[in-house]
Amino acid sequence: MQLGTADSEPGELATGWLDVTDLPTGTPERLPVIIAEGEDEGPTLWITAAIHGNEVTGLAVAQDVMTDDLAAEIRGTVVCVPTLNPAGLRRNARTSYYDDEDPNRYFPDADAESSRPPSVQQLIDERVYEAFADSADALVDLHTAHVGSMPFLIRDRVLYGKNRTEAEARDLAEDLESLVEAFGMPVVNEYAAEEYTEQNLQRSTAGAALNDAGIPAFTAELGGHEVVDEAVREDAVVGVRNVMRELGVLPGDPDPDAVGPDAPVDFPVKRAVHPHTETPGIARHRVDAGDVVEEGDPVADIVTPHGDVKATVESDHDGYVLGRSHGVAAYENDALASMAVADDGDLVVPRNPPDDDE
Repeated sequence: MQLGTADSEPGELATGWLDVTDLPTGTPERLPVIIAEGEDEGPTLWITAAIHGNEVTGLAVAQDVMTDDLAAEIRGTVVCVPTLNPAGLRRNARTSYYDDEDPNRYFPDADAESSRPPSVQQLIDERVYEAFADSADALVDLHTAHVGSMPFLIRDRVLYGKNRTEAEARDLAEDLESLVEAFGMPVVNEYAAEEYTEQNLQRSTAGAALNDAGIPAFTAELGGHEVVDEAVREDAVVGVRNVMRELGVLPGDPDPDAVGPDAPVDFPVKRAVHPHTETPGIARHRVDAGDVVEEGDPVADIVTPHGDVKATVESDHDGYVLGRSHGVAAYENDALASMAVADDGDLVVPRNPPDDDE
């Protein structure tokens, strides 16, 4: 297999670079590429990481999965891009310096319309998309979440409409479910369809792979950012290898019990930026990542600079805390946490739900 200058042969691990644009300084912007190709034919798994430049545990996991002896272990091919955002990595920042917007919202979406020419970040994302859409049978995208966050997996909802029928979407959702279960970390469903597209998450790496290209793909949120969390890194390497086993790239059965932590609740959950405070002040959190909460439980107190309590903010849902919001200065309607809250919605949904009165 060839991707950029990385040109693999059966039984070999190849490294190289994928040029994605030219910089004003006269050099190409290039992404590192590692390809492990087995002796026997089989599925192709893509591993991508660090599209947010400071989410470095994912970068370390991607590097550590691609061992020198991997090609001898597998059938099929594993393609790894350890960082999708070298510009962000250079300055230890979430975004690139091209336009300082989220680089994980510019992948193709067949329903997206714009009268403006594509930005350089959109062009880069489109070129990466073309590469994995042409070859991947599955994709794992490695991220991190809030400072102090617990690790978890995001399972996107599968949209149907123009791109696929409902039956095709349900088949795709089953393939996706088998992969996230094999990985072994707690699974959190993505926002409901309307909020999902409102946040442009169908144009994230995994979102576009899943809902545009029809490739089973998910996002692994591997704890907090800025520094490598070694315990999470170790678990995630096992998790990615579990996905390889589920696909038949590696022999044997996945062992999700070898990956921690367990989900704190036994009911389905979805991602929620919650709760918000109506009262500005200093947030004094009462919960930490992994804590289980019920509707009405206090999540944080809002206090004055002198420490007097102004308000107590409660959860509107049953679920658990994924991570607390950064900082303690809270303005009106600021979110105080990221939570996994009870989800009774379908995982397969229409891209454009009909109006109630239609």
